[in-house]
Amino acid sequence: MRLSSICIVPIVLIGYIIKKNNFLSMIEHTTMHVSDYEKARAFYTAALRPLGYKLTMEFAPDAAGFMADGHTSFWIACKPVPKGGGHVAFRAKNKDAVKKFYDAALAAGGEDNGAPGLRKDYSPDYYAAFVFDPDGNNIEAVCFESF
Repeated sequence: MRLSSICIVPIVLIGYIIKKNNFLSMIEHTTMHVSDYEKARAFYTAALRPLGYKLTMEFAPDAAGFMADGHTSFWIACKPVPKGGGHVAFRAKNKDAVKKFYDAALAAGGEDNGAPGLRKDYSPDYYAAFVFDPDGNNIEAVCFESF
Protein backbone atom coordinates (compact mmCIF):
# COMPACT_ATOMS: atom_id res chain seq x y z
CA MET A 1 0.00 0.00 0.00
CA ARG A 2 1.30 3.45 -0.88
CA LEU A 3 1.61 6.17 1.74
CA SER A 4 -0.62 8.48 -0.30
CA SER A 5 -3.44 5.92 -0.07
CA ILE A 6 -3.14 5.79 3.71
CA CYS A 7 -3.15 9.59 4.10
CA ILE A 8 -6.22 10.24 1.94
CA VAL A 9 -8.68 8.52 4.29
CA PRO A 10 -8.08 10.80 7.32
CA ILE A 11 -8.23 13.89 5.10
CA VAL A 12 -11.57 12.81 3.63
CA LEU A 13 -12.89 11.94 7.09
CA ILE A 14 -11.82 15.33 8.51
CA GLY A 15 -13.46 17.07 5.56
CA TYR A 16 -16.68 15.16 6.24
CA ILE A 17 -16.62 16.13 9.93
CA ILE A 18 -16.01 19.80 9.13
CA LYS A 19 -18.74 19.83 6.47
CA LYS A 20 -21.23 18.00 8.68
CA ASN A 21 -20.64 20.14 11.79
CA ASN A 22 -19.45 23.37 10.18
CA PHE A 23 -16.39 23.26 12.42
CA LEU A 24 -14.07 20.76 14.03
CA SER A 25 -14.02 20.66 17.82
CA MET A 26 -11.39 18.87 19.83
CA ILE A 27 -13.31 19.04 23.13
CA GLU A 28 -15.94 16.33 23.56
CA HIS A 29 -17.57 17.76 26.68
CA THR A 30 -16.84 19.87 29.74
CA THR A 31 -18.19 20.06 33.28
CA MET A 32 -18.67 23.13 35.45
CA HIS A 33 -18.72 22.47 39.21
CA VAL A 34 -21.54 24.23 41.03
CA SER A 35 -22.42 24.61 44.71
CA ASP A 36 -26.24 24.70 44.44
CA TYR A 37 -27.56 22.15 41.95
CA GLU A 38 -31.14 23.44 41.65
CA LYS A 39 -30.09 27.07 41.28
CA ALA A 40 -27.42 26.21 38.70
CA ARG A 41 -29.77 23.94 36.74
CA ALA A 42 -32.37 26.72 36.51
CA PHE A 43 -29.70 29.28 35.54
CA TYR A 44 -28.08 27.19 32.79
CA THR A 45 -31.41 25.93 31.42
CA ALA A 46 -32.52 29.54 30.87
CA ALA A 47 -29.16 31.07 29.89
CA LEU A 48 -28.23 28.41 27.32
CA ARG A 49 -31.66 28.14 25.66
CA PRO A 50 -30.91 31.03 23.21
CA LEU A 51 -27.75 29.18 22.15
CA GLY A 52 -29.71 26.04 21.26
CA TYR A 53 -28.91 24.01 24.40
CA LYS A 54 -31.52 21.89 26.17
CA LEU A 55 -31.35 19.96 29.43
CA THR A 56 -31.28 16.35 28.19
CA MET A 57 -29.72 14.24 30.94
CA GLU A 58 -30.15 14.54 34.66
CA PHE A 59 -28.74 12.64 37.61
CA ALA A 60 -30.43 14.78 40.28
CA PRO A 61 -29.39 16.08 42.68
CA ASP A 62 -25.80 15.81 41.48
CA ALA A 63 -25.40 16.34 37.72
CA ALA A 64 -27.13 17.52 34.54
CA GLY A 65 -26.14 17.49 30.88
CA PHE A 66 -27.10 20.01 28.21
CA MET A 67 -27.32 19.19 24.50
CA ALA A 68 -26.90 21.32 21.39
CA ASP A 69 -26.61 20.10 17.81
CA GLY A 70 -27.29 16.50 18.83
CA HIS A 71 -24.51 16.23 21.42
CA THR A 72 -24.56 16.54 25.23
CA SER A 73 -21.39 18.59 25.54
CA PHE A 74 -21.91 20.72 28.66
CA TRP A 75 -22.45 19.39 32.16
CA ILE A 76 -22.92 20.79 35.64
CA ALA A 77 -21.98 18.77 38.72
CA CYS A 78 -22.68 19.66 42.33
CA LYS A 79 -19.44 19.69 44.29
CA PRO A 80 -18.06 21.97 46.96
CA VAL A 81 -16.29 24.65 44.98
CA PRO A 82 -14.51 27.89 45.73
CA LYS A 83 -16.33 30.98 44.45
CA GLY A 84 -15.62 31.56 40.76
CA GLY A 85 -12.53 30.61 38.86
CA GLY A 86 -14.15 28.76 35.95
CA HIS A 87 -14.67 30.06 32.43
CA VAL A 88 -16.63 28.57 29.55
CA ALA A 89 -17.26 30.23 26.17
CA PHE A 90 -20.23 28.91 24.19
CA ARG A 91 -20.31 29.39 20.42
CA ALA A 92 -23.40 31.32 19.29
CA LYS A 93 -24.84 31.23 15.78
CA ASN A 94 -25.02 35.03 15.48
CA LYS A 95 -25.10 38.37 17.35
CA ASP A 96 -28.81 38.01 18.13
CA ALA A 97 -28.15 34.72 19.94
CA VAL A 98 -25.35 36.39 21.96
CA LYS A 99 -27.75 39.16 23.01
CA LYS A 100 -30.51 36.68 23.90
CA PHE A 101 -28.04 34.60 25.94
CA TYR A 102 -26.98 37.71 27.86
CA ASP A 103 -30.58 38.79 28.58
CA ALA A 104 -31.65 35.27 29.58
CA ALA A 105 -28.62 34.79 31.84
CA LEU A 106 -29.27 38.08 33.68
CA ALA A 107 -32.98 37.26 34.03
CA ALA A 108 -32.02 33.85 35.47
CA GLY A 109 -29.88 35.41 38.20
CA GLY A 110 -26.55 35.93 36.47
CA GLU A 111 -24.43 39.02 37.05
CA ASP A 112 -23.14 41.26 34.28
CA ASN A 113 -19.48 40.79 33.35
CA GLY A 114 -19.54 42.46 29.92
CA ALA A 115 -22.53 43.47 27.79
CA PRO A 116 -22.83 42.18 24.22
CA GLY A 117 -20.37 43.87 21.94
CA LEU A 118 -17.45 43.64 19.60
CA ARG A 119 -14.15 42.73 21.31
CA LYS A 120 -11.57 43.92 18.77
CA ASP A 121 -8.75 43.31 21.24
CA TYR A 122 -9.55 39.58 20.94
CA SER A 123 -10.18 39.51 17.19
CA PRO A 124 -11.64 41.93 14.60
CA ASP A 125 -14.87 39.86 14.40
CA TYR A 126 -15.16 38.64 18.03
CA TYR A 127 -18.66 39.53 19.28
CA ALA A 128 -19.34 38.35 22.83
CA ALA A 129 -21.21 38.82 26.09
CA PHE A 130 -20.08 37.73 29.55
CA VAL A 131 -21.98 36.91 32.75
CA PHE A 132 -21.09 35.44 36.11
CA ASP A 133 -23.17 32.37 36.99
CA PRO A 134 -24.54 31.98 40.56
CA ASP A 135 -21.16 30.52 41.65
CA GLY A 136 -19.15 33.38 40.13
CA ASN A 137 -17.90 31.46 37.08
CA ASN A 138 -17.38 33.55 33.94
CA ILE A 139 -19.80 32.32 31.25
CA GLU A 140 -19.51 33.71 27.73
CA ALA A 141 -21.38 33.51 24.44
CA VAL A 142 -19.38 34.39 21.33
CA CYS A 143 -19.88 34.53 17.58
CA PHE A 144 -17.61 35.54 14.74
CA GLU A 145 -19.33 37.75 12.17
CA SER A 146 -17.93 40.15 9.62
CA PHE A 147 -18.79 43.76 10.40
